[in-house]
Amino acid sequence: MDIARALRPGAGDSVAIPGFGATFKLESRDSGTVAVVEHPFAVGTITAPHRHTREDEHSFVLEGEIGFRSDDTEVVLGPGGFITKPRGQMHAMWNAADRPGRILEVIAPGGFETYFRDLAELLASVTPPPGTALHETSEFADLASRYGLTYGNPEWLDDIVARYGLTPPNH
Repeated sequence: MDIARALRPGAGDSVAIPGFGATFKLESRDSGTVAVVEHPFAVGTITAPHRHTREDEHSFVLEGEIGFRSDDTEVVLGPGGFITKPRGQMHAMWNAADRPGRILEVIAPGGFETYFRDLAELLASVTPPPGTALHETSEFADLASRYGLTYGNPEWLDDIVARYGLTPPNH
């Protein structure tokens, strides 16, 4: 990147993903190395537990209270809180409060940020057959595979959903 980059609050391309969107602050195609993505968390939202094989994620809480579980580590952080979720660990994030929250996530190395664009497109274009969840479709499996991503149902998920009154993830 040869020039300074500045974005005003709220600026950046965005995609809508139910309960959890993505606003692109810096993409790896521009930086050459990392991506920075802002994620809003609606009340009651938890991300589907997942594992990255190619990148680490570093999250800063901007507002609200966001819970993080990465393998055996669980923490709820408020504004200014920070956590690293290393590749290879099963993790999820959730809104732990009764008001919206937001995080800023640094993804290194970059490249994974395009997953959010592709996921938003998939959500808008694929209607699973009756009785089938999106995560059970071949299109979803192909998308996750392209990004070296695996989803799981760890033993801690139901407990977190119950303790925080969350809507279970649909992945």
